[in-house]
Amino acid sequence: MAKAIRTFRIKPSLPDELSQLGALAANMRWSWHRPTLDLFASIDPDLWEETGENPVKFINQLSTQQINDLARDGVFLERVAREHADLENYLSKDMWTQYQETPPPGVAYFSAEFGLTETMQIYSGGLGILAGDHLKSASDLGLPLCGVGLFYRHGYFNQSLDSTHWQRESYPDVNPHDMPVELLEENGQPVHVTVDLGGRTTTIQIWVAHVGRVPLLLMDTDVDGNHPDDRVVTDRLYGGDATHRVRQEIVLGIGGTRALAEAVRLGVVPFTPTVFHANEGHAMFLQFERMRQLISGERSVLVPGGSEGVTEGMTFEEAKEVARAGVLFTTHTPVPAGIDRFDRGLIEHWFANFAGPFGGMDALLSLGHEDGSDKFNMAMFGLRLSSKANGVSKLHGEVSREMFQSVWKGVEVADVPITSITNGVHAETWTSNEMSRIFDENLDEGWRWNPGAWGNAGNLSDDRLWEARVTNRHKLIDKAREWTRDQHIARGASEPTLHWIKEALDPNALTIGFARRFATYKRATLLLSQPERLRKLLTDPDRPVQFIFAGKAHPADDGGKSLIRQIVDFTKDDPEMRKRLLFVEDYDMEVARYMLHGVDVWLNNPRRPHEASGTSGEKCVLNGGLHASVLDGWWDEMYISSEDSEFETQSGHGVENGFAIGTRYMHPDDAQQDASDAASLFDLLEHRIIPLFWDREGQDYPRRWMKRVRHSLATNGPKVLATRMVMDYTNELYTPLGLHAARLAENAGQRAIDLNRWKTKVRKAWTDVSIIDVLVAQEAAVQGDTRDIVVEVNLGEVSPEDVKVQILHGPANVDGTINNPATLDLEFGENNRWYGKLHLEQTGQFGVTARVIPHHDDLAHFAHVGKLTVLS
Repeated sequence: MAKAIRTFRIKPSLPDELSQLGALAANMRWSWHRPTLDLFASIDPDLWEETGENPVKFINQLSTQQINDLARDGVFLERVAREHADLENYLSKDMWTQYQETPPPGVAYFSAEFGLTETMQIYSGGLGILAGDHLKSASDLGLPLCGVGLFYRHGYFNQSLDSTHWQRESYPDVNPHDMPVELLEENGQPVHVTVDLGGRTTTIQIWVAHVGRVPLLLMDTDVDGNHPDDRVVTDRLYGGDATHRVRQEIVLGIGGTRALAEAVRLGVVPFTPTVFHANEGHAMFLQFERMRQLISGERSVLVPGGSEGVTEGMTFEEAKEVARAGVLFTTHTPVPAGIDRFDRGLIEHWFANFAGPFGGMDALLSLGHEDGSDKFNMAMFGLRLSSKANGVSKLHGEVSREMFQSVWKGVEVADVPITSITNGVHAETWTSNEMSRIFDENLDEGWRWNPGAWGNAGNLSDDRLWEARVTNRHKLIDKAREWTRDQHIARGASEPTLHWIKEALDPNALTIGFARRFATYKRATLLLSQPERLRKLLTDPDRPVQFIFAGKAHPADDGGKSLIRQIVDFTKDDPEMRKRLLFVEDYDMEVARYMLHGVDVWLNNPRRPHEASGTSGEKCVLNGGLHASVLDGWWDEMYISSEDSEFETQSGHGVENGFAIGTRYMHPDDAQQDASDAASLFDLLEHRIIPLFWDREGQDYPRRWMKRVRHSLATNGPKVLATRMVMDYTNELYTPLGLHAARLAENAGQRAIDLNRWKTKVRKAWTDVSIIDVLVAQEAAVQGDTRDIVVEVNLGEVSPEDVKVQILHGPANVDGTINNPATLDLEFGENNRWYGKLHLEQTGQFGVTARVIPHHDDLAHFAHVGKLTVLS
């Protein structure tokens, strides 16, 4: 095969009449806008399918004759004009953001992966899909947000199973010229930025995608002139060893920050970000770059002082204070094994030329220090260099506070400064056409983005919902048969041996789906632990039930690959069983949509609390499926709703939106926990899920089942919207953080510098702070009484205005401990005494204690000082 020594691009020549068609292809709003997709499909349905429903690649492959015919087709041109006008209106009209009393700040959202469409394979799984939905929802809300990521020249792997049912990986080429991306250019020339990779300057080119109103910048090191080792830095998502990962994260964080400054300068990003949102630790090296600029006094639009003012060089500690002011860190990892942790030597090597301005390598390494280890922990690094941090569900927030307590010495778990925003999903991307039509006809306008538009969801017609459910189940089964046939032929099977596939799956059977990354903690084989009970379910002729599995194991995870093999092998010797349990290869967004639209039950059985969110099940909610899951992630908070409605309550604890596997109790022994959850899952299937689905009460469909579907839609439909999630980020984190960052940036960061000096002063003087006594009457009280309380404190050289004195109070255990105490701020009086009144609303044994915490108007959280005093 000949290899070209030079390459260049030949762009499709669209006549002026079709320029609007090109504009529709260039903006990725088509990835969730059905009318635009239908427009492209109508041109040449076969070519549309052949090109993977990718408008850019599709246009590239249209013949000259087809293009000329379209340019002369008046009816088609009118249709194009309508869709183009709709896009222009979408890009310019006022949306939710424009009606906010406090305008939200500009946000730069950094992520290692973005799942926008299956045609652009720069995502692997849940983290990327969440990032893609975040961008789409920000666009739908008119939020000034831009994305920053990497352009991988080989997509996340394609999965196939060999004849032994072992996962094999292949890496498809991703051709940017067939994608809705363009190089960032100035005066017709590509704009480049550089990074230092081990003493070698590496050039980065920047691809720009437009996701509705949101620009997305994608870094790429496959540039002529780069060293061969550097050209492959952005070759594969999560590929290679730790060295490769560090290099990718340098390009994402440091290169991405430099690229962002260029995009702002050129107006491609039409605002100056003041909030930097790191979606996991992969991007946190962005803080090294921002600190470097502050220490060196470099002029930049992304640091206080900006490109128009001269920023004086700062000390390392001052730069930390200024740089962290506008940073939000989101952790998605509930287990330490999921965190990027790099050997000290690796960081020393790749940042040897970076550490000087930081005061040396030890100061740089201290930012990612992990107790009892020589590892550089990217999550701890992110937490130390951010003003705010969050998990991605309420339970995950609790887990994260416990997991990262050591970052803030002496701070109680409840006070660890990590909050939570529960993930959501982009409704227009994930809701089927059939369900969308029902919502369009029955819900208020704006249901795709507005949680307040779902008020009528509980009154949807059972007949119409069931009709949509049946249609989508049939579509899934038709597609699953097609996938099954193709994958068997790829393994060498002949057509005559595949006659059974025509009968695989029953379009009317209860269909349960399990699709996710095959990691061991997700326990994909939990059903196989009781094989006879599973066989009995699968072979029941009166109440048929069937399972569809899909998912990829990480290429280096043999344990995950073994789980896939076990599932496929379970039915290989039983012709009837294999018709009722299928594994679909090469799980991606297309497979996910068919499954999420078509299954009746979405199954999720991780080992609690290892699922940070488990967001895929939220997509099933929007399609009228019911969720069956361990009480983990989002399901822990949304399984039960307490709203008054026509729906009966269960055990007086609210109404179930689906089904819960097991309880919140976590056994210390994993094997016993797995056995307990397996037993619970089978009991749930045998005694509740299957009987409820097949109880037709003389009707054509299960009315009690549909009642639960309506309740799930009414209560969880508005909660699972990604626009709700982005609204929460905006109201609870982006806007407060933007105001905080702007305040500390005043006078080229002088206010942040002053805050750092205050911290230094308080830390030095804190050793003398002590609580002398807590004075409160101890005789029995009556519920509703008010009791005076006085706390006497020795502050030493610390000023009263530099502290808060607080009472912690609540029901006391036998040993005197107070679980989840409430907090009461006291007023300073005289003679080192603070005063307050306790309102006693609870009965039983009651306890109080006191603490002193640092206080400053510009302090994001008292824990950031690292000092507090508690009476013990």
